Order: sequence, then structure tokens, then C-alpha cells
Amino acid sequence: MADFLIGLSEEDATFLARVMIGFVVCLGAIIGSFLNVCIYRIPMELSVSRPRSHCFSCGKTIPWYHNIPVLTWFILRGKCSNCKAPSSFRYPAIEALTAILFLAVFQMWGNPALFGLNPLSVPELIPFFWLFVASTVVNVMIDIDHRILLDRISLGGTLFTFAVSTAFPILHGCTLWYDGLLTSFYGALAGFGIGFAIAFMGERIFLQDAFGFGDVKWMMLFGAIFGWQGLLWILLMSSFIGLLMGAGVLLYNRIKGLADEQAVAIPFGPALGTAALLWLFWSRVILKTCIALRDWVLMHEQGFLMGFIPVLLLMSGWLIFRIRMIRKYNRELMEASEDEVTESRPTAEANVEQETPHA
Repeated sequence: MADFLIGLSEEDATFLARVMIGFVVCLGAIIGSFLNVCIYRIPMELSVSRPRSHCFSCGKTIPWYHNIPVLTWFILRGKCSNCKAPSSFRYPAIEALTAILFLAVFQMWGNPALFGLNPLSVPELIPFFWLFVASTVVNVMIDIDHRILLDRISLGGTLFTFAVSTAFPILHGCTLWYDGLLTSFYGALAGFGIGFAIAFMGERIFLQDAFGFGDVKWMMLFGAIFGWQGLLWILLMSSFIGLLMGAGVLLYNRIKGLADEQAVAIPFGPALGTAALLWLFWSRVILKTCIALRDWVLMHEQGFLMGFIPVLLLMSGWLIFRIRMIRKYNRELMEASEDEVTESRPTAEANVEQETPHA
């Protein structure tokens, strides 16, 4: 953004930069408010435009001055202005998160060195990445609530990425339009192929869905945007993030006395989405860190093995525990279903006997 402010005095440049940042933050918060609507209504196949936002308890339409992102929730102390019913903190949290993500994307062009972000060479790509981070928030939250990932985001986003890659091949570091399109297409193909292979092997080897088909299609979008190199890192990092999430839920369930099987039932979408956002903002830092780590490993092979082997054993133990818990959980579900069928049969037979004399 420095080139954009050339010719202005320091005072004017500072003022203009602050105005642009404020606009981006407000825009992100407003979009976050709309994302809350999408997260709630889309899985229920409801319109995202009608009816207007209303209280779920009393049904009163929320006026515009009580629908200001983030601020209204704190002003009203998280309650409906009419019936005083509590409102979830998740709403302002998603609005604030979207505002932060929008600002981070803008800073990739405006001042990437401030937070070590990846530099964005052309501002025309800012709206594209805004759409990407917004769709990621929606997909992650819907996956948490309903265990589904939207095809309109994965498939529609992949096709849209092909168009953007053709119009702006710089997205993939290319200069010719067909190089950008081919890079995006090959990345999408790699994403679908790797995801499908993981899902297929998980079902055949572990007799369990290790990867949902929604995850496969979402990986196709990641490949179309970041290429196969970024895709592999996203897959690797999401595995570590998923491990941490599973361990955290398991610990929480143990503290609360809940069933261990619930700890392995968490969706994989949040881990994938988090890894994709990390790669979007800090892929250069990540690559430099990996190279430095590689050099350190070559110099300290013995120390690395001493630290890596326990981590490998821990991950293997978690994988075995997860498979065992999933099988136990599914077996209990099957037994419960069989019991329901068995209990329903005498009732059905009794109904037939009662109805027979009236035939």
C-alpha cells in the first residue's frame, strides 16, 4: 500500500490508511453478521434473506439499531431487548473473527511485514481471499453443528477459483492465463485424488470412514487455490490440529465423566479450515521454519530421533485408541438399533391381532 500513498503527506497518508483499515474491519464485522445467518439457516434449507433477523424466543424482529455487529451484543449484555432471553456469545465471536480475518487479508497487501504475513502483490485478489476466509468460517461452523461441508462452497468455490486463476495467474506465480488455469486444475485434481485415496484406504483398512467425502471436495478447493505443495502441508498440519482437538475433547470428557467415544466423533473440517488459513497467511514463514528445522535435524540427528520417537508413539497410540473407540461406538449403535427393532416387533404383531377381528 506504500506505493498507493506516494505523493501524500505523512499526515494524510496516515489518516487515509486508518480510514481504510477501519472500513475493512467494519465490513468484516458486517459480513460476519451475515455469516451467522448462513450458518444457522443454510443447513435447515431456509432463506438467508427472509424473514429478517429475529429473536428465537419471542419471535420479535430485531431492529437495525439492535443489530450492530459485536457492539449490540455487549450493549444488551447478550440478551434480547424484548424478552431478555440469552443470546449465544458465538454470534459476536464470529463477527469479530471475520473482521480480524478480513483485516489480515487486507494487510497482506497493505503492510504484510507487520505480522509476517505473505505479501499480496495485486489488490484485485483481496475480494477473492475475503470470499475464501468467509466461506471457511461458514464451513467450519456448519461442520461443528451438523457434521456436513457445503458442496456450494467446495464445488462452486473450485470452479470460481479456476476463473480467478485464469484472470489473475499471479495467484499461482504465473504470467500466462493458461499456466494459471492449469496450475489450479492440477492442484484441484491432486486435492481430490489424495482425499479420495485417504477415504478409500480408511474404509478398506480400518473398516471406518477416516475421511468424509465432504472433506475430499473441500481439499479439492484447497488444491485449486494453493497448489499441490500447499495442499500437502494443509493435510499434514490438519492431522496435528485434529490430534490436539481430539486429545482436548477426550480430556474434557474424562473430567466431565462423559463417554470416550464422543471424543473421536469430532468433525475434521475445523482442523482442515484452520490449517488452510495458516497456510494462506503464513506459508512463507512456515516454509522457512521447515527448512531451518531440516537443517537442525541434519546437524542433530540423534537428538531429533530421541524427541521424534515418543511423538510418533503417541500419535500411533492415539490412532489405535481412536479406531477402537469408533468401532465400539458403532457396535453400540448397531446393538441399540437391533434392540429397537426387536421391541417394535411384538407391538406390531399385537396391533395386527387387534385389528384382525375388525377385518
